[in-house]
Amino acid sequence: MGEASTKHDDDQGVLTVLKAIKKASKDLHTTPIAFTNTSQSAIIKSLLELKNEANSILSADPSLLNLSRLLNSLKSLLDKLQSSQGHGVRSFIRRQFTYYEASRVGNAIMDEIKAWIDHESLKNIVKTMEESEDEDEKIEVLKEFQSRISRGFDSDLQDLILRTKIFSFIESILCDSQCSIGIREESAAVIVSLVKFNKDVFVGFVLMGPTIRALISISSSRSIQVLTSLIKLIKSPLIDIIESNGEIPKIIGLLSSPELAIQVVAMDCVLEIGYFGRREAIEAMLKDGLVEKLMELQRSENGGENEAEAEMDPKKRRFSNCVASFAVQIEVGEGLRQREKREFKLEVLKRVRESSVSEAEAATIAAEVLWGSSP
Repeated sequence: MGEASTKHDDDQGVLTVLKAIKKASKDLHTTPIAFTNTSQSAIIKSLLELKNEANSILSADPSLLNLSRLLNSLKSLLDKLQSSQGHGVRSFIRRQFTYYEASRVGNAIMDEIKAWIDHESLKNIVKTMEESEDEDEKIEVLKEFQSRISRGFDSDLQDLILRTKIFSFIESILCDSQCSIGIREESAAVIVSLVKFNKDVFVGFVLMGPTIRALISISSSRSIQVLTSLIKLIKSPLIDIIESNGEIPKIIGLLSSPELAIQVVAMDCVLEIGYFGRREAIEAMLKDGLVEKLMELQRSENGGENEAEAEMDPKKRRFSNCVASFAVQIEVGEGLRQREKREFKLEVLKRVRESSVSEAEAATIAAEVLWGSSP
């Protein structure tokens, strides 16, 4: 326990020094060159002090050997800068050239430090998820990773993610029924972030792996939200997988959940499937009684029949006109041909008439479908 604590403190010390060097290197790169620049002098002094502080730390870690060499090069260049204080043109040109070289080395230092921090971060995710018994700590490292990849695409980071197979590791946590729902949900959120990070690479991992089945098997409001996010990102190919896996009935079944939050996210998911789904997926939903289920929701208390209650709780409005909302998604969506859209619209109207409890209900909902689904 004591050794682990000491190792953690050492890592934090390295990280603190490296972040300070990275900031000073960035300041050096962005500070304008001048004959006399007090800001420049302060940055140089700061870097030299940090170099001295870093010597003992860097020498103890072989992975930081290249960084140590770059810092030595930078120190030599900074020493030259400090010694070239002349005001002549030749002196200024030499100083300018040296400063540009120092700036270039500073950039290399920033890249090296960023790569080291990213590598240590991925190592820490694996170590924490495998060894820690603190659920909050596990969720925190997953959130930190999401924050890192949400900054935008980085080819070096992507190479590191692929080399360390971190996607497969995160996916294994998502699929592990021994993990808590909270940790599995946070792992699912990481997968969405990775797809956003680079769809060209990580969509294939999602389509070929067990992520989709795992999300539907968890069937929490957050896991279905993640599934809906993935549908929006990947569109028809992901819905094809859902349909071929026979998962459509499970999603429709969530509309009958006793929890309103799950009903609401399931409705959102159904609407996205309606928008992006191809013929097979829409047929599967209708065959599984989606229109009949939506009509039940629409006439239920959650469908907004009680206007006063609906005003107090806007969520109650989520199911009002839900049959027409589904019809609109089909008509304006991307997954069907125009002929297929017309066929499904007629099928929805047919099912509305068959499952209505009164002629008035049938007429009202049919009118909503007909008028509401106009482009």
